[in-house]
Amino acid sequence: MSKPSIPKGTRDFGPAVMARRNWMFGVMRKAFERYGFQPIETPAMESLQTLTGKYGEEGDQLIFKILNNGDYLAKADDQALQLKDSKSVISSISKKALRYDLTVPFARFVVMARNDLAFPFRRYQMQTVWRGDRPGKGRYQEFTQCDADIIGSDSVLCELDLITLFHEVLQELGVPGYEIVLNDRRLLNGLARSWGIEDRFEDFTVALDKWDKIGSEGVRIELNDRGFTGASVDSIMGLFELLSLDDVHQRLDGMRAMVNPDDSEVQEAFEEVSELIRMAGDAGVRSEYMVFDPTLARGLNYYTGAIFEVRVPDAPVGSICGGGRYADLTGIFGWEGMSGVGISFGADRIYDVLDHFDAFPASALTQAQVLIVQLDGEGREEGLRALRGLREAGVRSVLYPDIAKLKKQMKYASDLGVQFVLMAGEEERANGTWTVRNMKTGDQVQVPSTALVSWMEAAIIG
Repeated sequence: MSKPSIPKGTRDFGPAVMARRNWMFGVMRKAFERYGFQPIETPAMESLQTLTGKYGEEGDQLIFKILNNGDYLAKADDQALQLKDSKSVISSISKKALRYDLTVPFARFVVMARNDLAFPFRRYQMQTVWRGDRPGKGRYQEFTQCDADIIGSDSVLCELDLITLFHEVLQELGVPGYEIVLNDRRLLNGLARSWGIEDRFEDFTVALDKWDKIGSEGVRIELNDRGFTGASVDSIMGLFELLSLDDVHQRLDGMRAMVNPDDSEVQEAFEEVSELIRMAGDAGVRSEYMVFDPTLARGLNYYTGAIFEVRVPDAPVGSICGGGRYADLTGIFGWEGMSGVGISFGADRIYDVLDHFDAFPASALTQAQVLIVQLDGEGREEGLRALRGLREAGVRSVLYPDIAKLKKQMKYASDLGVQFVLMAGEEERANGTWTVRNMKTGDQVQVPSTALVSWMEAAIIG
């Protein structure tokens, strides 16, 4: 028999990991609902046509295609098969794909459900997505995104709401030293117009987007490989020189000096970014949490305005959150003019960061707190009564199901990680008491049966 395994880039989650993940999801869900976002879900599968062309050239290559049911080769393009032309043959053997993100399916959902929604529509969604990325530290092929979007408004107050949502959630999760990084695709468009590379905008942003993986010199090589002229490359690399400036306004001014001063569109974008940073500060997002990064590109085709990432310096993974403004995402599904903005919390990377810094609170774990042992058949009813009382009081409790040697049951208690073990043999039952052992200290006390629940509430819940 073959040894059991799972595909690369996927993971099993054991009880301790799931308890912490559920705690994270709970923090996010409460925040989403506190901000007035409504929950939705979309299918794991979408039409391949729905997803293709929305994520840039490299993103399209990472979409997991699903083979058609039945004999999928029966209707395959024979010529493409003979030529081993995988791109041409895909359309004849695959009509569906696993969702790459939650934003494009959300846009499709909005168009289909528009008559049932109130706009601006605020949605949150917490589901799995799949990408055929090369597996590595913090990079998975199956992972969970937790998104919040506001669609149906151009107001910068929507961006402000999402920045403060980032800040509140990351504070509540205890993510250490995070930075909410901001840029605007309109600023990058203005640069491209000023440098005469407007027709190469996608190549420009795709190269910039690789900065966190390959560094600034790697970006230079990437630009050269993509055929940019030396003058264009030098201009683009000037953006990285601005990163040596600590002050957000100095970076903005430095970037503004690179663009055509008569370009009204980009000048308006500069004013809006400045206003957003000011309002975020007034809303409690202090300067140490906000960073303006002129090299941030978010290389997805649908972003058109403000773009965001969240980074944690010295963390073992890259950005842990992202998002941005899209002027007309629903237009790809036939409903034009619906502007929106959204953010995504990368739950798996946030987990990795909290785990790396040992920042999970003890309360995130949800294993049993009490084990009631069975020493003999006569103690079962007493154990069941104690079990019901403890659970009604909110104490996570387990009754060992079998009569077994105390040593075996105590080992089970240790393996579970319970705080207390309750024992009642013939002597305790005669006296109307329980022997309670503290598994951390080894101390034992006698507690009257009538006071057991209140004693345990005080000891555990406090």
